[in-house]
Amino acid sequence: MGIFEEMAREGHEQLILCQHRKSGLKGIIAIHNTVLGPGLGGCRMWNYENENEAFKDALRLARGMTYKSAAAGVDFGGAKAVIYADPQKDKTEKLFRAMGRFVEGLKGRFSTGTDVGTVFDDFVIMGRETSYVGALPEEYGGSGDTSVITAYGTWKGLKACAMEKYGTASLEGLRVVVQGLGKVGHKLVGHLQEEGAEIIGCDVNSDYIERIQNDYPDVEIVDPEQAYDVECHIFSPNALGSVVNDQTIERFNCEIIGGAANNVLEEEEKHGQMLEEKGILYAPDYVINSGGLIQVADETAEAEYSKNRAFKKADGIYDMLLEVFRLARENSIPTRKAADMMAENRIEGVRELKRIFPGE
Repeated sequence: MGIFEEMAREGHEQLILCQHRKSGLKGIIAIHNTVLGPGLGGCRMWNYENENEAFKDALRLARGMTYKSAAAGVDFGGAKAVIYADPQKDKTEKLFRAMGRFVEGLKGRFSTGTDVGTVFDDFVIMGRETSYVGALPEEYGGSGDTSVITAYGTWKGLKACAMEKYGTASLEGLRVVVQGLGKVGHKLVGHLQEEGAEIIGCDVNSDYIERIQNDYPDVEIVDPEQAYDVECHIFSPNALGSVVNDQTIERFNCEIIGGAANNVLEEEEKHGQMLEEKGILYAPDYVINSGGLIQVADETAEAEYSKNRAFKKADGIYDMLLEVFRLARENSIPTRKAADMMAENRIEGVRELKRIFPGE
């Protein structure tokens, strides 16, 4: 399928190619939908196999941000930036400042921040050329580390899952597998342990495991490949995406899947339906992990970032998921489709409102 065909099929508005020979920048900005507001999405830096893979990823991620923003109730549309380069070798001041100039040229139609392959320091550099960057370190006037609120929102979302499945929001005594013990997973373990859950953790990074064992010695550690087979109430993916796939789906021995990882379902339609048929309650990833987006949206949209306001909005993830589960029950559809329905209803509602001319 050609790029224009792909954009038409998925409803993308704009695809911008950014090149700067002196810095080696090969950048892509994909804007999917701006009905709710200007595009908001991270800037990913990755050494893709080829440029077509970079285009596909930018378009896919931008569309995902539209649904994530709509479900989270923020007034932003969906967009994403991609830098086609190796984050281990190709980072330079010149490259990120060049990308910042392209972002600035969109005059607020797109705002960005950290993503896979990029860190806060990269956007401190980019911020020298554009004001349309978010989640900068607090010492640079930003809202700081988004992993704190992402873990908080994920914990609230798991409580909503428990309410739907067991009739109580308490996680006390529930057996939870936490896959991925990095920045978000580590903080999520803290919330779960404080509530009295029984936690089994896994990670491919030995440093993360050592840190968990030092901070939370009661956490049982298992081999990452064995984690899918562990009998538990909740399986919480907080690392790589596509963990629900043809190879793993028959191995899951849980009743709930929900975590901070993106793109948990390798094939959304197919694997969402299979989880439904297996009786596993799935918390759609872009709803349960939207805490970071909520923080960046607050920082970007408001005159001054308010931590209390952002966390109050993140509390709403609990109610958002209960609404998703209600729509799924009432329409006899998988929760993934119900989340899409909720997001699309909000977008269409705002689109309809824009027919009202407010005057000049």
